[in-house]
Amino acid sequence: MALFHVARYAGPEAAGAEAEADGRARALLERLQCRARERQLQKQPPQQAPEEAAQGAPAAGKRRRRPRRTRRREGGREPGSTPAPPNKRQKTDDEDEDEGSGEETPAESSVGAEAAGSPQEASRPLTHSLVLGGFGRSKVPKVQPFLPVWLAQPSCIGKNVTEGLVPIEDIPAVHPDLQKKLRAQGISSYFPVQAAVIPALLESTANGFLVSRGGYRPSDLCVSAPTGSGKTLAFVIPVVQALLHRAVCQVRALVVLPTKELAQQVSKVFNVYTDATPLRVALITGQKSLAKEQESLVQKTADGFRCLADIMVATPGRLVDHVDQTPGFSLQHLRFLIIDEADRMIDSMHQSWLPRVVAAAFPSEGPKVPCALLQRTQPRVVTAASMCCPQMPLQKLLFSATLTQNPEKLQQLSLYQPRLFSTGSVYRAPSDPGIDVDGDSGGKYTFPIGLTHHYVPCSLRFKPLVVLHLILEMNFSRVLCFTNSRENSHRLFLLVQAFGGVTVAEFSSRYGPGQRKSILKQFEQGKIQLLISTDATARGIDVQGVQLVVNYDAPQYLRTYVHRVGRTARAGKSGQAFTLLLKVQERRFLRMLEEGGVPGLERHDTPSELLQPLVPRYEEALSLLEKAIKEERKQKAA
Repeated sequence: MALFHVARYAGPEAAGAEAEADGRARALLERLQCRARERQLQKQPPQQAPEEAAQGAPAAGKRRRRPRRTRRREGGREPGSTPAPPNKRQKTDDEDEDEGSGEETPAESSVGAEAAGSPQEASRPLTHSLVLGGFGRSKVPKVQPFLPVWLAQPSCIGKNVTEGLVPIEDIPAVHPDLQKKLRAQGISSYFPVQAAVIPALLESTANGFLVSRGGYRPSDLCVSAPTGSGKTLAFVIPVVQALLHRAVCQVRALVVLPTKELAQQVSKVFNVYTDATPLRVALITGQKSLAKEQESLVQKTADGFRCLADIMVATPGRLVDHVDQTPGFSLQHLRFLIIDEADRMIDSMHQSWLPRVVAAAFPSEGPKVPCALLQRTQPRVVTAASMCCPQMPLQKLLFSATLTQNPEKLQQLSLYQPRLFSTGSVYRAPSDPGIDVDGDSGGKYTFPIGLTHHYVPCSLRFKPLVVLHLILEMNFSRVLCFTNSRENSHRLFLLVQAFGGVTVAEFSSRYGPGQRKSILKQFEQGKIQLLISTDATARGIDVQGVQLVVNYDAPQYLRTYVHRVGRTARAGKSGQAFTLLLKVQERRFLRMLEEGGVPGLERHDTPSELLQPLVPRYEEALSLLEKAIKEERKQKAA
C-alpha cells in the first residue's frame, strides 16, 4: 500500500498538447464572435450597414488569417481525456473551409445567438422562458368547500323568531304537564328552533330512553342558531320528558358548559321544569367544595352507593374531578350528553374531558353478571350480531350560535350519523358551477333580526368619553360594555365611577362566583345602569332588558363579536350594538364583519361639539383615576 503520492512531471509532450488545445479554444471563440457580428449587420437597416461593415472588416480579416486546424493524433491526446466515439464523422479540411462561408448549421446558429446578445433579439418575447414583471393584482378564485352531506344539506330553520312561531298545541308529543308549565312561564308558542328540535328528540325516545327506536342507535344532533333563539329550552323539554318515567335514579343526562354562570342559568331552567317531578338536578361547577358536591351526587349505603341526581349540569374541569375522585359516581347509565356552546367546548378539547366522559360511560370492564340485560359496551359496527343484545345508547346533542363547519374539528366528537339544524345558508357541492358558497345574503353567521350594528370612529384618549356620551345623551338605561382584558375593565370602571352620574359595576374574574351572581341580579333589576365586563358574560348569559351593547375594545375574532352583541335583541326584541374603533382598526374590523355577513353596518360619528361639555369633568376623572391606580399599587406592594 502506497504511503506517499508522487507528483510526476508531465513532460514536453503534455505541455504541447495543452498549448494546442488552448489555441483551438481561442480560435473557436473568435469565429463565434465574427458570425454574431455578421448576423447583426444583416438585421440592421441599410444606412447603418457601412459603419458596421467597417467595424466588422478587421474581424473578418482576422478570421481569414486563422491557421487551419490539424487533426489530433491519438498519441497527442491529453492525459485523462476520452477518445471520440467511433461513429462520429471527423471533419475534413474542405469542411473547415466551408465553415468560413456564410452557411452555418442550426446548432452553431443557436450558440452564436447566445454569444451575440444583440438588443433586437433581447426585445423579442421568449416563448419558453419565465418573464419577470407584470405583478398586477388579480382576484384569486375561492376554494369551494367539500363538506359531508349532513353539513352540506342541513335542516333549515327560520331566522326570524317572531315570524315562525308554532303554538304549543301544534306539537302534541310534548307531555301535558310540561305544556302546563310552559304556559305558566308565559310561553304560548315555540320558536322555530324549538319547533324543529323538540320533535326530533322526542322521536328518538318514542320507545323509552332505555332502547332507541327499532333497537338502532339514534342520530346525534347539532343545532346552529342565533343567540336568544331558545336553544336551551329546545333540549330541556325533551330530556325532562324522556326521564319522567324512570324507575331508578341514575345520571342519565349530562350538560357540559364552559362557564359557571352559564351552568347556573341552565340549571335554573331545569329546576323550573323538573319541579313537582321525581327528577333531581345537580349543579357541579366548583363553587362549593368537592365534599359538598359529592354529597349531592352519591350517598353511601350498606350495599354500596346510591345515586342522587338524574340530570347533571357541570363545567368540564369539575366534571373530570368527580370522575376521578368521587367514590360511587358512575356515568354507565348516561343517555344524553349535551354540549352547549359547542364551538368553545371543542376548542377546550385539549383538557381531554370528552374521552374521560366516554370512557366512564362505556367502562372497559365487562359486567359481573354475564347474562345481564341491557349491558353496555363500546358501540360497534351495526350488524345482525350486534343487534341481538340491545343496549341503552348515548346520544350527543351540540348547541351553539357559532357552530364550526370544519369537519376536522367536529370529528373529535365522534358523532354518529349526525343531523344538523341550522338557520344559516345551505352549502352546495363544489361541482355546482358559478355558485359562490359565501356569497348569499345569509353570510357566515346568523344574527338576531332586531339587532342594529354601528361602529364609532374615535381616538384612544376619548374612548371613555364616547361611552359616557352614548349613555347620557342617548338615554340608554341598561348598557353592557365589553373589554378585552381584566385590566382594561377595571380601569374603565374606576374612570366612569370617578366621572359620576352613572351607576356602574364591574364583572370580571376579580370577583368570586357569589359576587358575580349578585352583580348580575342587580343589573337585571335595573339598579346598575352600566355593566363593564370581560368576555365572561359574552357566552350564553341571558340578561333581561339589555338595550345597548358597547364593544369598548374591538373584538379580534368574528365569533367573539357574535356572542357579545348577542346579549341584546334576544327572543325577538330589538337592540343596538356599538363598536369603538381606532383608525388603524377600521379596515380589518369592517372586512371581518363583511365576510361574516353582518347586515346593515352603520357608521356613527360623534362630533367634538357634542363631547365638549363633558371634557372638564372627564379631565378631572382622569386625574382621580391616576391617584386610584397609585393607591392600589401601594396596597399590593404592602
